[in-house]
Amino acid sequence: MTDQVLELSLKTYTHGDPAARAAFAAGFMAGLQRHGFIVLKDHGVDVELLQRAYALAQQTFALPDAVKRRYVAGMRGYTAFGTEHAKYTKVADLKEFWQIGHEPASDGSDPQPFPPNVWPDEVPDFQPAFQALFDRLNETGVVLLHALAPLLGLPEGHFDPLVRKGTSILRVLHYPPLADGMDPTAVRSAQHEDINFLTIMVAAEGAGLELLDRDGTWLPVHTEPTNLIVDSGDMLARMTNGLIPATTHRVVNPAGPNVSRYSIPFFMHPTLDTSLEVLASCVGEGAKHPPVTAGQFLHERLKAIGMAK
Repeated sequence: MTDQVLELSLKTYTHGDPAARAAFAAGFMAGLQRHGFIVLKDHGVDVELLQRAYALAQQTFALPDAVKRRYVAGMRGYTAFGTEHAKYTKVADLKEFWQIGHEPASDGSDPQPFPPNVWPDEVPDFQPAFQALFDRLNETGVVLLHALAPLLGLPEGHFDPLVRKGTSILRVLHYPPLADGMDPTAVRSAQHEDINFLTIMVAAEGAGLELLDRDGTWLPVHTEPTNLIVDSGDMLARMTNGLIPATTHRVVNPAGPNVSRYSIPFFMHPTLDTSLEVLASCVGEGAKHPPVTAGQFLHERLKAIGMAK
């Protein structure tokens, strides 16, 4: 069953006629149902921005550890190596990362309070580049939800007020070279499902991402570094009663040269008070989970992975 993840062109939706838009939406739904992942090309995010983001990530994570630790600030800024683990294990993942969210509105108009972002003074180009990338990936996520909504019995813009200023996070990840004497059971990112609605990931420079196929085998997910990789998370799975599943995936340790790997996923979250109650069109023979808010669900999952108390 280990065929390739579906590749789609977003331009066929954003610039296509009604038939092309419908074909993209159907393909997107089918791809998420089949693998939980699709590859997105012609997405409109500037390739130069993607390249600049990776260069700045390398520059930032090359800073001394003591410098990076000055920017630890909870769900924003730096998270040190060995902090996060998957919910299935207590062994820490072999990664460090930087997290960026929506900037708080100066007029206090945000639907929920956002903590301020934290930026490395030593890399002044980091802030404008990653703010721009956050905004572009957020816009891309809105478009993708426009494509899905009618297939779930919803108006095209149903998700707009939920996600435009949700608790989305852009995570800049660094997986360092494997160290001598490391825990033999540790991996770069242990198997897990994403928490959110959709994850939109800038294709990493280097292999390692794998999804758990429906037949129980691991399928590598790799594409050109100018493409995006999209997968569906637990919140969308819960809201659709499993119609759109959240697929287990991982990042394995390198089999070839022992070098760094960088990855930049955008986790699209709704507002904290968004209800994850099953949509009417997806109830079928009954809801598989009781209603819960996105905030409640997020907090429990962050506790499970060592990112909240």
